Amino acid sequence: MADTAANVATTPVDRAIARLRAVYRGWNRDTSVGQMRSDWDVAFGGTNAPVSCEPVSAGGIDGEWISPAGVPQDKAILYFHGGGFRIGSVSSHRDLISQIACASGCRVLAINYRLAPEHRFPAGLDDALAAYGWMRELGLKSGNIAFAGDSAGGNLALAAMLALRERGLPLPVSATLMSPWTDMAATGASYVSRADADPIHQRAMIVALAKNYLGEGDPKHPLASPLHADLGGLPPLLIQVGDRETVRDDSVMLADKARAVGVDVDLQVWDGMIHVFQMFPEIPEAHQAIASIAGFLGRHLHLKAERASS
Repeated sequence: MADTAANVATTPVDRAIARLRAVYRGWNRDTSVGQMRSDWDVAFGGTNAPVSCEPVSAGGIDGEWISPAGVPQDKAILYFHGGGFRIGSVSSHRDLISQIACASGCRVLAINYRLAPEHRFPAGLDDALAAYGWMRELGLKSGNIAFAGDSAGGNLALAAMLALRERGLPLPVSATLMSPWTDMAATGASYVSRADADPIHQRAMIVALAKNYLGEGDPKHPLASPLHADLGGLPPLLIQVGDRETVRDDSVMLADKARAVGVDVDLQVWDGMIHVFQMFPEIPEAHQAIASIAGFLGRHLHLKAERASS
């Protein structure tokens, strides 16, 4: 009876945390990076969403068009997956990407940018820029392309826009950032204030991932840590983050800094939510957040119809 009562008391967020911990518990000091990536893809890969998945080489970068039926061909989202620049792939994020595609009624190009430690900064950024350039070469206008990304992918979305701005190239029309990792130096107060509430990500882990990505590089380099960049001239941003996250202030501080230089920012801090909670369909708030993302994309990409998340 005690077990039954405990199961009844388990919340959707608790179940999502259990899924995460089941993967992490299988890893130790001897687990290879390749095994971690494979485990992550197996744990979170696959989707039941009604989409087609077409492998492509996007400017030499392995990618995939994820498209619901009947979507416009002159508009697209470029998606950058999360995983601390160490793990993660289009496969592990296919369901989240598919849900966003279906909810917004827009096709998505997702890419497998190069990961560390084999390929350190700025390899992933170079791949992001190459994929965007390829989309432009296809004839897509910058005003018909939106960026989106979660965690490290949110970092890449920001860094790519900053690099495009510095090169005098057209920026995408908007960017959606889910729990973006914006500060490799991990200076936010939430690394302490949310340490007990966050079930997975602690500051020591974040610092280790940053070292894995940067090597001996500067953790405050503006293209590695967009929080420390001049954010002027960026397009409208939607930022979603969970209030339980140690990286919460990576979003809050970024929003404050962006607003101070005139960027249009919609910051949504979701009470009780964990890192990239949108990945977990068992969490009701994930569907609400994706619906909000669809609305944001619809406004900026001028999509004719926004669809309910499946």
